[in-house]
Amino acid sequence: MKTFSIEDINAIINGSVVGQTTNKITGLEQITKANKNQATFIGNRKFATLWKNSKASLAIVNDKIALEPGENRVLIKVKNADLAMAKLLESFTPVTPYFETEIHPAATIDKSAKIGNGSRVGAGSFIGRNVILGNNVTIYPNVTILDETTIGDHTTIWSGTIIRERSVIGSHCIFHSNVSIGADGFGYRPNDDGRGLVKIPHIGNVVIGNAVEIGANSCVDRGKFSSTILGDGCKIDNLVQIAHNCVLGRSCIMAGSSGLAGSVTLGDGVVIGGSASIKDHVTIHSGATVGAGSGVMNDVPAGKTVLGYPAVDSREMLKQWVALRKLAR
Repeated sequence: MKTFSIEDINAIINGSVVGQTTNKITGLEQITKANKNQATFIGNRKFATLWKNSKASLAIVNDKIALEPGENRVLIKVKNADLAMAKLLESFTPVTPYFETEIHPAATIDKSAKIGNGSRVGAGSFIGRNVILGNNVTIYPNVTILDETTIGDHTTIWSGTIIRERSVIGSHCIFHSNVSIGADGFGYRPNDDGRGLVKIPHIGNVVIGNAVEIGANSCVDRGKFSSTILGDGCKIDNLVQIAHNCVLGRSCIMAGSSGLAGSVTLGDGVVIGGSASIKDHVTIHSGATVGAGSGVMNDVPAGKTVLGYPAVDSREMLKQWVALRKLAR
């Protein structure tokens, strides 16, 4: 068990200490569940009232929130409690699953594959022909990486993930369990004789930049002709669909159960809320936000926030909702 003094913790987050405690900190927890040996976080005033009855010995608090520590308790005031929490969570992160050997004897690795220094491959994983793994790549058990795929340094692939042929993956990426990269896009046309559907082949690939994280059970389909592209720093939640030939700029965020139809373009820093859906061939320009549950049918200008189904300017949609409530009365 990791144990930290208040001084140890403040050395990590560099805040202002208020109060004293004799208790050591062995973990982090929600304010209503914490015990005397745990720290908690208060990043919003609505949670400040919970501090009085919390059993936590330490709270990391936004410095604009007025709060007293109380007896044998400490506050560490910081500019941004959420960022401080991220730093502390990293310090408390448990040890990752153990590899007895770097390359497990039960892994299947084609003789043409190139495995970089310090890379690890777990039991039951398959590494195909002409695959290139960079240095310090971690492949957990039961991962499939098919032919001519390239994966950059320090990337981590969790169990159940399948990376199809010719994919290009950057460095410092994280793919969680059961991610699908490079499957065929969803493309069909009615047959000339009207009997059944003709499958449209997809001969492109997927290109993923550096420091991209993709959540469990999410799918990124390969391009019909060229590439489906995710730019550096994109963060994709669980159960997200990114269809063929989509192009995401840098540092886009897609929350759970959202989806992009084919050939959607996202600029830099676009945020897509949970369960939102984007029509094919739409462009959402840099800095725009799509509210949760929205359906985007048309291009969205840079910096705009849209909401609703179909999505419109968020202020306009909120006015519509107010008007509907008044009609209901």
